[in-house]
Amino acid sequence: MVETLFEDIFRIDAIDPDGKKFDRVSRISARSEQFDMLMHLDINTEIYPMRAGEKFMMVLASTLNLDGTPDSGYYTPGNKKSLADKFDYVMQGKLYRISEESSEKQVKADIYVSFGGLLMMLKGDPSIAARFELDQRLFILIRKV
Repeated sequence: MVETLFEDIFRIDAIDPDGKKFDRVSRISARSEQFDMLMHLDINTEIYPMRAGEKFMMVLASTLNLDGTPDSGYYTPGNKKSLADKFDYVMQGKLYRISEESSEKQVKADIYVSFGGLLMMLKGDPSIAARFELDQRLFILIRKV
């Protein structure tokens, strides 16, 4: 069974909170239900439209292989089942920055991933950030709930 690095259900708070920058891409701002993580994520809304108030499941995994074996990095068409079969929107990217910020009350960790120029920032509990490594290849998998 594939081990995921992070999974939670998110509710979209806002779309393009800083204004629309691109025709086919929107930045969503969402908060997770279980871990109270804040996420900003660029989505190609032309192929996967999303609206404020919608809920979706988001999973971060290092491989799509159901047996947990490392991914080759190449798309191989065929009838082989994968984790992606259970989701509607999948992107592959690279984690390029992990940082921590502290305030008077608590410490938050920030994880930054680039999916071919579509960016994600995930902010929250530092214990979740400990599961990730700099320059790690990741898959983000999304489906609406």
